[in-house]
Amino acid sequence: MSDQLTIALTKGRILGETLPLLKAADIEPLEDLNRSRKLIFPTNNADVRLLLLRGADVTTYVRYGAADMGVAGKDMLLEHGSEGLYEMLDLQIAKCNLMTAGPVNAPALSGQRIKVATKFVNVAKRYYAEQGMQADIIKLYGAMELAPLMQLADQIVDIVETGNTLKANGLMPMEMIAPVSSRLIVNKASMKMKHRRIQPVVDQIASALTASDL
Repeated sequence: MSDQLTIALTKGRILGETLPLLKAADIEPLEDLNRSRKLIFPTNNADVRLLLLRGADVTTYVRYGAADMGVAGKDMLLEHGSEGLYEMLDLQIAKCNLMTAGPVNAPALSGQRIKVATKFVNVAKRYYAEQGMQADIIKLYGAMELAPLMQLADQIVDIVETGNTLKANGLMPMEMIAPVSSRLIVNKASMKMKHRRIQPVVDQIASALTASDL
């Protein structure tokens, strides 16, 4: 296992909230991640590099050891599982809710077999089973709100922030499945082999989070 520390970050809005936390651990990219087409970035520490990935891929890279650490949404951990990972810190960023949603004024569906559109297939299967409901899960990769409008599904399972997109499409949030925020995750083997390098990073980020709460 290389001595270099590889940290996988999520593209998009989360990145802007993640970089100040890394800076608190004295880890800063040498160039603007948002202006480059590269996916691997050196930092001010010669032994630390950053990967820029889709959110759904961060857990995979960390689980298989291609990255030692990463920042991933709790929704991704719920969907893909945490095997091979330690969930070290709740970073308290990118907060939202994982919820069911459906058409406004839709009739109650209890006792019926329903169709549910989502990209969170595993989460949805578990949730509806726990509710004692029979659900056919339809995997979509985006525009979940369209599924009920086109009679493809009765409900959707998706991330809800303000609920404005749901409202604009005649839908409403229904049941909360889980609150979501970004988490700092670490590969279990890396934590064992590179503990002296990883633990200070975790501790410094934890201190920055504590200071921001004061």
